[in-house]
Amino acid sequence: MKVDKFPDRIIEIDQEQYLYFGGTAYLGLPTNASFQNLVVQNILKWGTTYGSSRTANIQLTAYDAGESFLASHISSESTVTVSSGMLAGKLVVDLMKKQTDCFFHLNDTHNAIQTENSLPVFLNGNLNNRLLDSKTERITILTDGVPSFETKPADLSFLKNISKSKEITLVIDESHSLGITNKNGCGIYSSISFPLKRKIMVSSLGKAFGLTGGVIAGDLEFINQIKELETFTSAAGMNPAFVQTLSDASAIYNMQHQKLLDNLNYIDSILVKDGNVKFDKTYPLIYLLSNELVEKLKQEKIIIASFRYKKEAEPLNRIVVTANHLKEDLDKLVSVLNKN
Repeated sequence: MKVDKFPDRIIEIDQEQYLYFGGTAYLGLPTNASFQNLVVQNILKWGTTYGSSRTANIQLTAYDAGESFLASHISSESTVTVSSGMLAGKLVVDLMKKQTDCFFHLNDTHNAIQTENSLPVFLNGNLNNRLLDSKTERITILTDGVPSFETKPADLSFLKNISKSKEITLVIDESHSLGITNKNGCGIYSSISFPLKRKIMVSSLGKAFGLTGGVIAGDLEFINQIKELETFTSAAGMNPAFVQTLSDASAIYNMQHQKLLDNLNYIDSILVKDGNVKFDKTYPLIYLLSNELVEKLKQEKIIIASFRYKKEAEPLNRIVVTANHLKEDLDKLVSVLNKN
């Protein structure tokens, strides 16, 4: 199915209109007129792109504004933006390879933070024995903030059970939680209070925040180390007009986040909870456990997200709720789900 304009809450296929519950524009920003106006004004000021290294002799204040906003929003000591969430993850993993004796992964992490020779945190439901032994070593744990096919943040309580002989760095990919979870969509990072050597967050900004780019958040020392990597210094930065917009759009982010919460609370009040759907009112994804439901929704002119993360995998069917969906959209969606 191909469409010829941005797929917001309504899409047109073969000259017929469908309700659309897909994509990753959780806050509905790509079509938000006020947000678009900020982007346009910043393009007029900063141009369509800036292909110079971030370490060049001419420095743009747009990066100071945007990265200061992100640090404040995430509640991290420092942040740095890059051109994509994928690059953010790869930069962090590359740096941690020099500072880690062993990597562990908590779940089927996104490719951005995968690395070879990483070990699973759990084996047969039990904490990996290597995390429990008395060997002194530096370990890095990789996890998605909200794992695929889940509607709640990853359970990190296992961290307190890891041997005290381990120096732990936690790397969390918040591409699908930043802008969504916790107060004003600040994400999960600030709520992680387990004793760690350090915690690092990476995230795409092209999901909830509506701008092509990525962010790395952490302590100042680590962020400065990222800025010294050759891959960082030899690459162009995130579009400065977009980085400036991050700062300028703070009020819009809060407003759209509240709209999203209102929509989720409304769904929670009318949805019949059964074994065919997985939903939590704090998260904008509804997973369908019945393939028949996908076809029933389509018959009612409702299109949802359906894709394969891996070539051989079964399609992942999920309903994506955004801040832009109207009450009547949600009524129609839930009426189909409740009939099942």
